[in-house]
Amino acid sequence: MSDTVTISTLDNQGQFTAYAAKPAGEAKAAIVVIQEIFGVNAGIRHKCDKLAAEGYLAIAPDLFWRLEPGVQLDHDIKEEFDKALSMMDQFDQDAGIRDIQATINYARDAVGGAKVGCVGYCLGGRLAFMAAARTDVDASVGYYGVGIDGLLGEKDAIANPVMLHIPTNDGYVPATAQSAMHDGLGDHAKVTLHDYEGLNHGFASEFGKRRDEEGAKLADSRTAAFFAEHLG
Repeated sequence: MSDTVTISTLDNQGQFTAYAAKPAGEAKAAIVVIQEIFGVNAGIRHKCDKLAAEGYLAIAPDLFWRLEPGVQLDHDIKEEFDKALSMMDQFDQDAGIRDIQATINYARDAVGGAKVGCVGYCLGGRLAFMAAARTDVDASVGYYGVGIDGLLGEKDAIANPVMLHIPTNDGYVPATAQSAMHDGLGDHAKVTLHDYEGLNHGFASEFGKRRDEEGAKLADSRTAAFFAEHLG
């Protein structure tokens, strides 16, 4: 079952919506699903629905609400892709992290104080890493997070488990950035890194041309096992 819920900002000066997918029975935990630059579109909602089928309350906040509430864009349509890039340039990531914390708070209350994880894609993968360092999320997963090599100074603030999925042919995360991630995080007790040889950015997208079926299934199986271990 899915619904649209309303969440108050941490300072109670604003509100934003989120897509919430609920399991058939009692949720064993909650997972915040962090959007790409394309908003809470059909692919992100489908990821929530899949997590709900696994027994989680899955909530995807509309992080672009300050720019255009409810925006939904398609990577495979050039005009919409260009708009997504423009919106990313305007997006306040620090405000986004505060909204993620507000969503974590909402989700934790909704599951009666049970654990809350997060999983993000592209921009959301970066935000999932930031959330691991800046929020009280219990476990974080990032798929093809951009610019994480520039955030390595925050790694000592990571207290809970993190998993990062890194496609080696990522057009937005060059080899030098990938090497920096391995050098900076490879020996971190809380961080697990998985490389996907020959795959490109967006390989785990639910819909569209970017998806690699084998790679997506492998990454998602690792994510499922990670959450089962750390949110149980």
